[in-house]
Amino acid sequence: MPLNNQNGFTIVQAIFIVVVLALMGTYMMTLSSVQQSTTTQAYLQAQVYQAARSGLEWGIKHVVDNKTCFATWSPGSAPNIDGCRVTVSCVKVDSYSEGSSVYGVYNLAAFATYGSTGTPEFVSRKLEVTIHD
Repeated sequence: MPLNNQNGFTIVQAIFIVVVLALMGTYMMTLSSVQQSTTTQAYLQAQVYQAARSGLEWGIKHVVDNKTCFATWSPGSAPNIDGCRVTVSCVKVDSYSEGSSVYGVYNLAAFATYGSTGTPEFVSRKLEVTIHD
């Protein structure tokens, strides 16, 4: 008598295919989530960089117009820049004379942050520049 007992073999293949498809779906969801997070971080980094740069531009204009340093500028004395907290500080480093004119040398630093420390959306940038009036 020939043995032809292959009942249930197709269900093993079906279960294998379902498991493989479920694993691939999980992998694709994870990959999509990581890609979205990376894009968001890149956007926030660019936004915070531009906020810090805006703070530096403000500080440079103040030093050039007034020929003196300013008290530290922070969101308490001016609005935040597009949701970023920006602090700009100024230190007079040196002065020099050229002919009959005396010029000051200033170091400006802008520190911009977005989000709270320890959260996934936290980004910070610090930019510095040295100028003379």
